[in-house]
Amino acid sequence: MAGNTGKGYRKGAVDNRSQFKGPNGNYVKRNADTGKFMDQKTTSGKFKGVRTENK
Repeated sequence: MAGNTGKGYRKGAVDNRSQFKGPNGNYVKRNADTGKFMDQKTTSGKFKGVRTENK
């Protein structure tokens, strides 16, 4: 289970989540169990503490 430290980073990985870079260049977060898309970044960079899928 991931925990926020209050210092701009997480300790550990977020469970049952993955992220990938979408066709528009933004990162998209996906539920690893159901495969449904959860969220999309509107700013640059990746989601904190979420593993990146290999393509």
